[in-house]
Amino acid sequence: MIEIKHLKTIATLAETHSVIATAEQLFMTQSALSHQIKQLENALDMKLFERKTNPIQFTPAGQVLLKTANEVLPKLQQTKQTLLALSQGEQGRLLMGVDCHTCFEWLLPMLRHYQAKWPNVDLDILNSFGDQPLKKLQTQLLDLVITSDPENNSDMVFDPLFSYELVAVLPLNDDLNQKQWLEPADFAETTLITYPVPLQKLDVFKRFLTPQQISPNVIRYSELTLMMLQLVESGRGICVLPKWLIQSQPDFSHLPTKRLGKDGLWSTLYAATLKTQHHQPYIQDFIQQVADKMAH
Repeated sequence: MIEIKHLKTIATLAETHSVIATAEQLFMTQSALSHQIKQLENALDMKLFERKTNPIQFTPAGQVLLKTANEVLPKLQQTKQTLLALSQGEQGRLLMGVDCHTCFEWLLPMLRHYQAKWPNVDLDILNSFGDQPLKKLQTQLLDLVITSDPENNSDMVFDPLFSYELVAVLPLNDDLNQKQWLEPADFAETTLITYPVPLQKLDVFKRFLTPQQISPNVIRYSELTLMMLQLVESGRGICVLPKWLIQSQPDFSHLPTKRLGKDGLWSTLYAATLKTQHHQPYIQDFIQQVADKMAH
């Protein structure tokens, strides 16, 4: 009965105080506008404003409609703008799961710039260690997952972000410093300091030690990268970290590093997204920003 066009008419009448000016603003003839108002009044069986008053005086029924118009029309306009932003990829949600401890070292500093560029994207990072973040991605509890373990899944896209070398960090007086590179057997008598995650998720185990059926003599866990490096510095063991991460810690630049195997142990990080969301401009730009930052 009451349509959006009626609310627009009432709101414009209140603004112009003139049927003639209202008809012009709404691109209608005066007779068409008068017919529309008359139809609405007949349907409501109420007068909306007093004729032949200057300025126009709304009746109580007209005032109720005007109040509704002032509440509804701005919300409709805001909704249109939101939908337009969504269609153009300027607005959306980017809830990220991070499946690696060292990711936070480069991720957090870059998010400030990203958020400034995409202010209408609802951005957050959810702790995903041990929570099967790819399953959360598939059920849309997450929108993007940073992982080093791509899966063969037809619903997902895995974009490579960057590759990096993992190196062993040794105490200054460790006998392994005499070696050109380390072999899996060199870990058999060591204390390996690592993050508290399942060992099968760590590349040093999954792709270096476990295939050779080698286990360190002792495995010690630490949540914090800096604490791991301090433990190495004090001779409590060795750790395996991304080479770029070591280079970003000048306080520990004196600690020796060794390649894992003659050709080194390399890993690649991926951004996992659902195929249905992969095209979103704010997701594509995030992937590109990470690739550009970590290429330098």
